[in-house]
Amino acid sequence: MTARRCASAALLLAVCAAVACRQAASTPPPAARAGAAVDAELAAALAKVRAVDNHTHVNSTDPKDADSDALPLDGLPPFDLPATVRPDNPVWLPAFKTLYGYAYADFSEPHLKELRAARDRTIGEQRGKFPEWVLDKAGTEVMLANRVAMGPGLAPPRFRWVSFGDALMLPLPTKLVAQATPDRTALYPLEKKLLDRYLADLHLAKLPATLDEYQRTVVTPTLERQRQAGAVAVKFEAAYLRSLAFDEVDPAVASRLYAQYVNAASGDGPPQNVYRIVQDFLFRYIAREAGRLGMAVHIHSFEGAGGSYVVADSDPLLLESTFNDPSLRATKFVIIHGGGMYADHTAAMLAKPNVYADYSLVELLYPPSKVAGILRNWLTQYPDKVLFGTDASPFSADAGWDVAAVAGTAAAREELGLALTEMIQAGEVTRPRAEEIATMVLRTNAAKLYNLGLR
Repeated sequence: MTARRCASAALLLAVCAAVACRQAASTPPPAARAGAAVDAELAAALAKVRAVDNHTHVNSTDPKDADSDALPLDGLPPFDLPATVRPDNPVWLPAFKTLYGYAYADFSEPHLKELRAARDRTIGEQRGKFPEWVLDKAGTEVMLANRVAMGPGLAPPRFRWVSFGDALMLPLPTKLVAQATPDRTALYPLEKKLLDRYLADLHLAKLPATLDEYQRTVVTPTLERQRQAGAVAVKFEAAYLRSLAFDEVDPAVASRLYAQYVNAASGDGPPQNVYRIVQDFLFRYIAREAGRLGMAVHIHSFEGAGGSYVVADSDPLLLESTFNDPSLRATKFVIIHGGGMYADHTAAMLAKPNVYADYSLVELLYPPSKVAGILRNWLTQYPDKVLFGTDASPFSADAGWDVAAVAGTAAAREELGLALTEMIQAGEVTRPRAEEIATMVLRTNAAKLYNLGLR
């Protein structure tokens, strides 16, 4: 499947909020999302905020872009896409119009040919500025890009890099752990490929013989190189590979196991119960180093994608011992996708002083009323910990990252507006305070977290 993406998904937008939000993106309101209305003054304020998108898988302008993801899901065994992100879902139509003047309410092949021609023409006209042009259409000032490496068209200050950290906690052979599920059989070799790339970047021909040397000569230099190249955060997609329960580990035990398996003759690597000890130790080391370097740690927490994804392994409550680790208090953690079905668990974790959450992906996957309920719960308690995001990425040949960015941003503004409208009507906040919270979620919370220097 080409959608990342289906860990991902998409859906519609409600009338009144969409009206104001779409004014910024010059798109008519989609009738399909008729329902509760956003306070008109609040909607107008929301539409004016130039947002910071906390989570995307944006493509560069390189037609052969190979660095867009560490774990592209295209190679997984076939699994069902949610109806909300299928190519014929009407969620995409308003974004088609905003970006490429699509004048139709259907997906007939002749009309889609016009759409593709218009997109190709726009890319040709914009050249290297196409990604920035998309941001302007979406009403976004800064987009965080989860990528193996940045590429042409993705320059700061409009685009900021989020690198990948999973490969660094997987130095040992993974043959045995990869056999756990068909999905993991496909995904673990991709992490090996990325670790080999990190080693090549450091001009290392093989892994160090000891764990201490691996930390000192591979992990820390790789994170330092990423930070120097502009990375504001490091992302873990670990829930696709294992549980998010990263326990505290005795360094001597981890060192002994690393030395035992790093150059073992069989090359199969340790079984999962053994390998997890080394992974747990390295995860906390990576997180600690990221904090030292001023990089946030992003952690995927959602229902995921794939026919054998283990949903329970992505519960943010599994991260509590990590969040409580005194040695990690200098590290800022962001629960990406807000935990999905575990959004209430995320609310509990926001009480930790160094934990944040975004609502990327859910803004498109879930109905607006459900997302508004999630946001209202979070915002009532921790409005300074909530971040806007879209998970913009290619969902199909026609619904690329550009389309997902526009559709997701409109949906996210609407859902935030619905949550704040409910809070105004319940007397929980004044309208001026609601507008302040809206700006915090869409812009200033992220600006402060990543030191973006935005007003």
